[in-house]
Amino acid sequence: METKRATCCWRGLSAFGIAILALTAASSVSSAQTFPAKPIRFVIPSPPGGGTDTLSRLIANKLTETLKWQILPDNRPGAGGNLGMDIAAKSAPDGYTVALGESANLTINPYLYTTMPFDAAKDLTPIVFVGTVPLVLVTSPKRPFDSVAAVAAAAKQKPLTFASSGNGTMGHLAGEIWMRRAGVELQHVPYRGGAAAVTDVVAGQVDLHFASIPAAASMLVDPPTLRALAVTSAERSPELPSVPTFGEAGYAGFTPQVVYGVVGPKAMSPQIVERLNSEINRALQAPDVKERLAKIGVALRGGTPADFAQFLTEERTKMAKAVADSGARID
Repeated sequence: METKRATCCWRGLSAFGIAILALTAASSVSSAQTFPAKPIRFVIPSPPGGGTDTLSRLIANKLTETLKWQILPDNRPGAGGNLGMDIAAKSAPDGYTVALGESANLTINPYLYTTMPFDAAKDLTPIVFVGTVPLVLVTSPKRPFDSVAAVAAAAKQKPLTFASSGNGTMGHLAGEIWMRRAGVELQHVPYRGGAAAVTDVVAGQVDLHFASIPAAASMLVDPPTLRALAVTSAERSPELPSVPTFGEAGYAGFTPQVVYGVVGPKAMSPQIVERLNSEINRALQAPDVKERLAKIGVALRGGTPADFAQFLTEERTKMAKAVADSGARID
């Protein structure tokens, strides 16, 4: 008799548990269907006016225009983007705080900074891969290099210098990765920002620079103050169609690029993540948005949250090695 009572009790508890799970699932679906019921905070971990800010506001404005969502851009620069991303990571996982991450705070800083306020791999939920911005290796027309092969040959004779906008930036790590691929030695010259780096390259004070294509494009036209040698995209850039890729120059697979993607805090509801992913993907495919992305040099990616998560895992492996090889650290 006791066994029968126990069995009935467990059956009752099991049925109750199933009912609770069903109600929870139904509540999550209902929440996703009514989302958003209030304004969404869009953290921008950079100052106003930069590439991350421009891209964030482009996405926010399109969502507002097409869906009437209230998106509140919130610029929180500092510590290589760590400040803003920490705010996003520590927010409630309800979908009402998201951020536009980029290479520094998503894949580089965890290996560059001695201490981090959050774990980029564990404390953030990938939502959608927005796109990438390729780099272009440039030199001054005053220098004798007219190809990547010429640079490699010269660097085998004596070390060349390459400028970057700072230690641990994508431009810095691209130089570190390439010189090891080429078997040459380059001396890194860090600057406080890309403008100062480009100025000295134009003047011929520094030999080389891995610049973002948008930042360098205006200096590659008549009258050219920079000479482009190769781009890091898998295919030639529409902005620089006459410039070969590194793959064409003999360095297949060398594609370091600045990555942009929307993320949120960990433990977000899969239904909310899917809703955000779907709507941001739709916004990115709008003809006017695609045209604007092309103008600012962003190669559109899109895709599922799982696509973005896998890419970030692979990219972190590459950046961990690149940072270790470079010896760069920020305390």
